[in-house]
Amino acid sequence: MKKLTIENKEFNLKEIKKLYPAVIVKTGYKDETTQMSLEWLDTESKGRVEVVGYGIFIDTDSEKHSFIYNSREELDYAIGLLSKQINT
Repeated sequence: MKKLTIENKEFNLKEIKKLYPAVIVKTGYKDETTQMSLEWLDTESKGRVEVVGYGIFIDTDSEKHSFIYNSREELDYAIGLLSKQINT
């Protein structure tokens, strides 16, 4: 069974239901945050939101995992590492 490793956490690819990158932004209500697509950030946000971080999110049958990065560059690097694992 093919496996995927991110930050020393190993997943069986068959068990992953969702795998997606997102930006984490403040909602404007207290310290509440939410996830938005990177495409939305690039095309629609127009600098009107406060970015808290970036993440790769993995949902399996039983758990949700979040891997958070401080910058878009760090996220892009982690996505590149995941891509190499999936495509080999």
